[in-house]
Amino acid sequence: MAGALTGVTLPAVVEELLSEMAAAVQEEARIPDEHLSSLKFIFGPSAIQALDLVDRQSITLISSPSGRRVYQVLGSSGETYTCLASCHYCSCPAFAFSVLRKSDSLLCKHLLAVYVSQVMRTCRQLKVSDKQLTDILFTKKKQM
Repeated sequence: MAGALTGVTLPAVVEELLSEMAAAVQEEARIPDEHLSSLKFIFGPSAIQALDLVDRQSITLISSPSGRRVYQVLGSSGETYTCLASCHYCSCPAFAFSVLRKSDSLLCKHLLAVYVSQVMRTCRQLKVSDKQLTDILFTKKKQM
């Protein structure tokens, strides 16, 4: 799990919870109820929304030959958001407002869904060329 979250600075309690979840999934092929309760305690309603995104298989890992990786999450509104797990970023308005501006949330539901899907190994995967990945990122940025 540590490799999946490399470069991300999250509170130690969150890192520990994600590591414990990864170990449990590896042993039992599911997340135990006590870990789900901890997720809800730490992240509030975002935890349930993130788990729903994971259940709907809304997370796609897009990777290129150079090793660059981005996640795209199909949000509940039908909008697709780009998440960069390596630097703890999501392109959604909730991340900009609640996480960056107000600092009243650790993560948005999309980024939490990325981390949970990493733990559960349920990300859909798409391999693209470096140019295609650049185009995906550039197109997304132009639309913002």
